[in-house]
Amino acid sequence: MFAVDVSTTFGAEAECRYRRSNLASALVLGAFLGTACFSSMAQTAPAAQPTGKVVPVDGYAAGDQPDNPGPLATDLSPEIKSKAIVAAMKKVADWQVAYAEPKFNKQWTFAALYDGLLAASKTTGDPKYRDAVLHLAERSDWTLIDNRFPHADDQALGKAYMELYLDDPKSDRKPIRMANTKEIMDRLVVRPDDPNKLLWWWCDALYMAPPVLSRVYLATGDKKYLDYMDRQWWLTSDLLFDKEEHLYFRDSRYLTQKQANGQKLFWSRGNGWVLGGLVKVLQIMPKDYPSRPKYVEQYKQMAARVAAIQGKDGLWRSGLLDPDAYELPEISGSAFFTYAIAYGINENILDRKTYLPVVEKSWKGMLSHIYADGRLGSIQPIDGQPGKFKPSSSYVFGVGGFLLAGSEMNRLAGKH
Repeated sequence: MFAVDVSTTFGAEAECRYRRSNLASALVLGAFLGTACFSSMAQTAPAAQPTGKVVPVDGYAAGDQPDNPGPLATDLSPEIKSKAIVAAMKKVADWQVAYAEPKFNKQWTFAALYDGLLAASKTTGDPKYRDAVLHLAERSDWTLIDNRFPHADDQALGKAYMELYLDDPKSDRKPIRMANTKEIMDRLVVRPDDPNKLLWWWCDALYMAPPVLSRVYLATGDKKYLDYMDRQWWLTSDLLFDKEEHLYFRDSRYLTQKQANGQKLFWSRGNGWVLGGLVKVLQIMPKDYPSRPKYVEQYKQMAARVAAIQGKDGLWRSGLLDPDAYELPEISGSAFFTYAIAYGINENILDRKTYLPVVEKSWKGMLSHIYADGRLGSIQPIDGQPGKFKPSSSYVFGVGGFLLAGSEMNRLAGKH
């Protein structure tokens, strides 16, 4: 579909950008630690250390929605300052690790949480979140689920494995950390297209697999991983991206469905997955990769549309174009929107004056759904379309999105 001539030197260039991004986060944290000292009121009860091999599939472990979750937190500040942002991140991350670490598994649901926990350690300077992911990886023998290849959900954990591999200096990198992920990606990139079914036929897949392929590219310098990702991304986009609304349908079943108000049906979390995937691809993709401008343009279009339909409380509803049909905001979609838009401001892709008020409002809105013990509520359970849920509803993928958002908001705080 695309004629691409890419030098393998892009691998070194992308790695430099990757490490500069991590250094920037460290500098913000260092400046903060050098000027302020604070004690978070977050829950800090240590999690029980799981033993033995991890259970590979356990979707029911991802979250719950109790009738009585207790009171909401009163000790958090929405200020866009590192101290306040780190306090909110630690409160949520501490609760989530203590509550969920014994249930950690290799499902896509937890993969999104691991992305957030790795970002939380880089932002807060606390290694325990990274350590929790590392322990899961070691118990899993650094392997992915591989019983329904080439399903993207089963490849999502590869992002965390690759991050843990890439974060070590080159001379200290441990091949086992990427071996199984690379082996599966190697099978994927030689797989012929199925004319009857897209590989990534649902929009969530754009968060699950493309960031893995881009990181295997970064680790190897081999352009075949980017080129394959690029082809598959635009096949999916051609089917599911609405060029008028600048939003993604979840899958082809929704191309003609309408909300109760007659508007097209666009799912909040599904579009959050796509924007999150765009960020994770743009973090790695070389500046002069031939089709990079298309990714940037789609990202800008989606960010502008999402900003235009932001709710008065700073958040987005499960059905994006019929917000009045949903009583509660939906935090997982809102978190990934915040993450993506804050990233765009930080990278000078989005206009700061236009978009900073958007993420200031959304960050404040998300904090209002954190409970006193650190539970992050108003997260839609596992689904593939808009739905309703209790205020207490908390699921690990939404927490992962919140922690990713916090990491980019903390970068913003360093630029205030």
